[in-house]
Amino acid sequence: MKITTLKNAFRVSIFTITVSLFILFYFFSSYIYKNITITEIQKVSESLSKQVFNSMYQVMRKGWSRDDLQVFLTETQNSFENSNYSVEIYRGKKVEALFGKIEQGEMNNNVQKVFQTKEKILTTENDTTKIVTPIIAKQECIQCHINTQEGDILGVVSVEYDFSEIIENSKNEHLLFFILILPLMFIVVYIFSKLFLNKINISLDAFQKKIHNINSVKDFKNLSIVKDKNTYKEFDQILEGLDILSKKLKDIAVDKDILEFEVKLLDKMVITSDVIKDWKEYIKDLLHEINFVLPVYCLVTIFKTEDEQYEVEVFWYGKPDKKLMEHLNIIAKEMITEYHHSDHNGSKINHNFSEENLCLTELAIDDIEHEAKSLLLETPKIGGIVGLGIQARMEKDSIHSIVIDSILTTLLNLVGSIKAINKYTEHLEFYATRDPLTGLFSQRVFRDLLEYEVKRAARHKYEFGVLVIDCDNFKPINDTYGHSFGDEFLKAFAELLEESKRDEDILSRYGGDEFTLILPESGDQETFTVANRILENVANFELIAPDGTPTSMTVSIGIAIFPEHGKQPKELFDVADSMMYKAKYEGKNLVKYPTEIDIEEIAQKAQDQSIVVLDAIKQKKIIPHFQPIMDVKTNKVAINELLMRIEVDDEVLSAGRFIETAEALGVVHQMDYMVIEAAFEKIKKLNYQGLLFINLSPKALMIGEFINKIVLLSSQYEIKRSNIVFEITERETVKSFALLEKFVQNLKLEGFSFAIDDFGSGFSSFHYIKRFPIDYIKIDGDFIINIHQDKKDLAFVKSIISLAKELGVKTVAEYVENEDILKFLQEIDVDYVQGFYIGKPSEKLLTI
Repeated sequence: MKITTLKNAFRVSIFTITVSLFILFYFFSSYIYKNITITEIQKVSESLSKQVFNSMYQVMRKGWSRDDLQVFLTETQNSFENSNYSVEIYRGKKVEALFGKIEQGEMNNNVQKVFQTKEKILTTENDTTKIVTPIIAKQECIQCHINTQEGDILGVVSVEYDFSEIIENSKNEHLLFFILILPLMFIVVYIFSKLFLNKINISLDAFQKKIHNINSVKDFKNLSIVKDKNTYKEFDQILEGLDILSKKLKDIAVDKDILEFEVKLLDKMVITSDVIKDWKEYIKDLLHEINFVLPVYCLVTIFKTEDEQYEVEVFWYGKPDKKLMEHLNIIAKEMITEYHHSDHNGSKINHNFSEENLCLTELAIDDIEHEAKSLLLETPKIGGIVGLGIQARMEKDSIHSIVIDSILTTLLNLVGSIKAINKYTEHLEFYATRDPLTGLFSQRVFRDLLEYEVKRAARHKYEFGVLVIDCDNFKPINDTYGHSFGDEFLKAFAELLEESKRDEDILSRYGGDEFTLILPESGDQETFTVANRILENVANFELIAPDGTPTSMTVSIGIAIFPEHGKQPKELFDVADSMMYKAKYEGKNLVKYPTEIDIEEIAQKAQDQSIVVLDAIKQKKIIPHFQPIMDVKTNKVAINELLMRIEVDDEVLSAGRFIETAEALGVVHQMDYMVIEAAFEKIKKLNYQGLLFINLSPKALMIGEFINKIVLLSSQYEIKRSNIVFEITERETVKSFALLEKFVQNLKLEGFSFAIDDFGSGFSSFHYIKRFPIDYIKIDGDFIINIHQDKKDLAFVKSIISLAKELGVKTVAEYVENEDILKFLQEIDVDYVQGFYIGKPSEKLLTI
């Protein structure tokens, strides 16, 4: 507020108070004056009433006749005819009985009351005063009024006076008086305000000049408020308070450029994929921006790596000399020791330069002062330090300390988040392609690589071999010595296979104790050679069990050669898989190569399976099964997953036995519609209100009419769309990423939810999280089944859960096969669990 405005506010306040008091006094005095007037009028009226009353007594003593009395009443009324007074005389009943009635007004309530009580009544209302007085019989009255006794009421005298005219005249006179004295009051108030303001004008004017001269924080810090002797004591107290306030504000005052930088610093917390990819360049740019606010010569980031070593990155604003760089190396190592109490030996230190052309050679060691902050994260396990090298001679006040602390905190959070996300993605990328137990490629990767090898071999016209390898007697080992030793045995067996294959061969763990091997550019001879080498090495393989017993096993191996035994990936695998089972049937510990008869039998089996699928569609034998999913916090079923089954005679076939055939025939979308409609019908019948997960083939999802069809079905059966969650398997959709993205957007627009099934099993886990509006993540069961025994599985699952919670995504753990796994998952805060321990798939829909 300007000082002139403050002065005017004082004047306006004084005048407002004066006018308010004037008005208040006017109305108060009017009220008092009116009451005084009414009191006087009442006295006069009462006196008049007494006079009339006394006159009546005097004339009645003379023994007036009735005519004399009538003349008296007429003259009395006529005497008040031109005045505001009116007089009425009322005879009592005993008087009327002796002397008869006279002309008199109608008795009002007051008159009747006086006749009853014999008490005088005085009332004033609506600017009218009324006095009603009783005429009481005395001893002398009994001579004429022979029917009365002393004290009886003979009549009533009523005197009324209308004083409204007097009140109105007095009001006008009163108002005129106040109007005449109003200017005089304003003159007095003006003089008083002038004298009052004059004493504080000196200090206010000086204060105003100082305020106008403040254009920066530095000017504000030089502000001093000096009191003047001529001002009021109370105003001096206000100035003293302002002086104390200004001193406190000096300590927290912030320049505009610092505030703008703080805002930019907050913007830097938005981490994009580009920031993660080029984080060093990002820090260089940030260092350049910091120097617009504070002289910061260098920035240090120190983070622990997997091998318990530290990666040290030093970012310089310009190029210093070697001596200064060596000094920073020592400082960085001291930071590691101080903040993390760790050994810094072997730490790698890299130096980066924000401004290549800026020379810092004149900068001395004593010119730099270091400040740092430390970070420790448990999940994923990360330890980090961020430090700043600032100008030692810089005048540091509290605000600069706050800014430096903000920069350090932001950088620590920024770099820490980048490191954490990198660690998440490293886990995701590794386990997306690898079996967590053996480190070999997973089944899904094998399928993709087999498809790739088929296309490459067809284009370059060469042969290649496929082996399916299965352990013959692994189950007894696992049952006898426990799962822990079984896992150890499989890892050792995987290492043996690695040693037995050629460097270019591709080894995968297909599942359980079954392995596959792709042999690029290999005919039947080369493939046989590798297969026989595996047999020989396995024959010499043994592992000592926990009780000291040497354990060994044999393997059965099936072979298929491209293109002789098949030109499609599925055909090749089916042939090799069938040959493996044939080796087991013929005595195990064998390598089987397919004959023409074997190929014909396999083809016939595939044809029979196609007939089964087509017949199931025709006969409407596609039936829904439901597997319950439990909420970990409530231990109650909250979700059911829809699964497709086929009825063949008395047998129910799971999807794994016919889905590939259905996809090859191009009928899988028809089966999806049939099983969904059957499920919706059951949901409506049972009034099921929980969530329904629908696991669909990606090929069905890519059909343009799919969403419209599901929307129609949900409306037909009155199903809430928010209760439907579509599961899409990560691995199978990666080839249709753009198409899938469009599908998911349309799906979300219609009100459905979205889940990624078998999360962590494909190549693009991080891309799914980034690009799709995921509601649920179903963690691949391969990482769950041994989570209570395998640290790698545990680390991976924890990473997924932590990342999901940060993104507001719910997690579902699959393959919960026993109570131990369930308890373990409850401890690491999974949202939902699914598996045979919770409930097997069945036709029964479990309601909440």
